Amino acid sequence: MGRYTFRLPDIGEGIAEAEIVAWHVKVGDTVEEDGRLADMMTDKATVEMESPVAGKVIEVAGEEGDVVAIGSPLVVIEVEGEGNERDRAPAPRTEVVDERIESETPDAGDVERALERASTSPARAAPSPAPTQAEPVEAPPPTSVRPESAEEPARSHAKVMASPAVRKRAADLGIDLSEVRPVGDGRVRHSDLDAFLAYNSAGGFLPAGHKGRDEQVRVIGLRRRIAENMAASKRNIPHFAYVEEYDVTALEEMRAQLNQGRGDRPKLTMLPFLITAICRLMPRYPMLNAHYDDEAGVVTRYGAVHLGLAAQTPAGLMVPVIRDAQDRNLWQLASEIARLAQAARDGSAKPSELSGSTMTITSLGPMGGVATTPVINRPEVAIIGPNRIVERPMFVRGADGAERVEKRKLMNISMSCDHRVVDGWDAASFAQDLRKLIEAPALILAA
Repeated sequence: MGRYTFRLPDIGEGIAEAEIVAWHVKVGDTVEEDGRLADMMTDKATVEMESPVAGKVIEVAGEEGDVVAIGSPLVVIEVEGEGNERDRAPAPRTEVVDERIESETPDAGDVERALERASTSPARAAPSPAPTQAEPVEAPPPTSVRPESAEEPARSHAKVMASPAVRKRAADLGIDLSEVRPVGDGRVRHSDLDAFLAYNSAGGFLPAGHKGRDEQVRVIGLRRRIAENMAASKRNIPHFAYVEEYDVTALEEMRAQLNQGRGDRPKLTMLPFLITAICRLMPRYPMLNAHYDDEAGVVTRYGAVHLGLAAQTPAGLMVPVIRDAQDRNLWQLASEIARLAQAARDGSAKPSELSGSTMTITSLGPMGGVATTPVINRPEVAIIGPNRIVERPMFVRGADGAERVEKRKLMNISMSCDHRVVDGWDAASFAQDLRKLIEAPALILAA
């Protein structure tokens, strides 16, 4: 039998290490050739490692969450034949452990001497047959339920003065009215029940909740990448936020009309309209569609809009990228949004689809809140977050110049910008120009 050491291969240009996010084998398992060994995560993607040989797993590099350098041993497999390395001598640590165990094992003489000491020890001597004082016996802990005695019968529920409504409420809650101490004239009222519920944890009623157990969860894999990226973004980027309110009544009417005749095309949400409007404004606001290399002190302004779309997945937050968003129409954007979101959720997104964004949109849909302060996706300099749509009465000026109150659909759009690159005036100007397009949606589709 031989040993085959499988070393972590070069899995991408510029990649020096990878994190173990999932093991598919353990020590003692038998693995087939091309069988799955582990999933390794780099800064760009998660890569599945497969075994080049068949055999028995005898060593693994570490636990999930550990980082392994490129070229370091990942798995050692016992194979038929010579393998790719010679058998190694037992590790020194094993010998030390064996010596410690051997030194702590008593021989027969030690056991005999220990028994002799135990038989003559005063602490082990037999007690006197007639002790002068009995040893104290620990009383059993008190119970929470007091048994009724023959001399003290249970208090009758009927003797308590209370209205029928109070009695019914107490019965529904499982409360014995005889245990409630009334205030005033001795009659139990609803306020007395409220006080009893607030200060008693026993009885027939349910507590506010149930105590859970403490647990520790290792931050590994994608969750660790998210934590590191968010911490680096907040640590290095001076964020500022800008929130503006938009009347989307006309846009929602246009969206409904387009969806009625969409045929087999995907359903239009708010995002394709917002992306189209952003792409129309980018030539006028190139400082928002940019990367900032703070180490080199260089801002790169991009001509193409590669729009990141923050998507929640079972594994955590991922940002698939819509390439050249400025070249796509509403229906194409809707199809690409659906495709990328599904790929992110099921883990089939390619590394090239998860990197290279020049600006990001983050949307929580109906849970979008009133306003948000999203964290910039470094090294980008701006991120846009549409919030939920609400209906409110507004003053609207008619064609005759008179104002009237109408029910309108309103939505806030939040922005976070890197103040090292984007000035507040630029962000506010962009938001106001975006408002003109959103509130007159025909302009979004105009050539």
